[in-house]
Amino acid sequence: MEAGWWKEDYLDIFLVPLGILLMLAYHLSLLYRYLKCPQTTIIGYENHNKRAWVERMYMVEAKDRGPALTVISSNITAATALSSICLVLSSIIGAWIGSSASNNTSIFTNSLIFGSTSRSMVFIKFISIISCFLVAFACFVQTARYFVHANFLISMPTNEVPVTCVVKEVIKGSNYWLTGIRSLFFATNLLLWIFGPIPMFCCSVIMVAVLVGVDRNTTPLHPYAPVKGSHDLSNKIDRGKNAVSNAFELLHHRSHDGSRSNA
Repeated sequence: MEAGWWKEDYLDIFLVPLGILLMLAYHLSLLYRYLKCPQTTIIGYENHNKRAWVERMYMVEAKDRGPALTVISSNITAATALSSICLVLSSIIGAWIGSSASNNTSIFTNSLIFGSTSRSMVFIKFISIISCFLVAFACFVQTARYFVHANFLISMPTNEVPVTCVVKEVIKGSNYWLTGIRSLFFATNLLLWIFGPIPMFCCSVIMVAVLVGVDRNTTPLHPYAPVKGSHDLSNKIDRGKNAVSNAFELLHHRSHDGSRSNA
């Protein structure tokens, strides 16, 4: 009987870290591919299109940027909703575990679970699940923050803000959104740990197999052509400086010619 108890503990010791390492290894490889060959990942494909979208929406007049503000506002609403859901789930899980501990009955210590049901292992499960939801909550809050800032910048009445600043805010918000979603994936794996280490490990393997196909991009990046009549702020400033300098030179030459004729 004692040997069987140790066997169940060994399942949690080996299968759970192995499942987490499998998820971490996949996401590290995904990050490497995104940094080295972004066109091969769906993240790089989406960010490429978002950059082009921001550049084109920023080229129109401020009064015509209503669709851009609507799109950004919808992203803010989605991030706010998911952050609220993560916070509520964290509170519910905490209250559920607290009530289960006080009543001395918990699904974590059910005899049907094939794995460790010790109090220390239950505490580790609790901390792991809550941590993933809190990380997702923080990421979604940051997502809303960056999109709100992008909303302010893109609604600027004049083009005094460079388009690169708006692109930077949108890409940062998208990256935090992606990190929050991936934290929810980890939380899903850890929730299945409630039913034992075997369901958790199987979920990790299945999720990685699905994400390999989802995160791979086979569509070539579209070479967006520059929009006719569009100008960047730096070009406008340079042309303005050149025009002012040419005007001063012209006035200087005219005044110099006039002084010569009078002489």
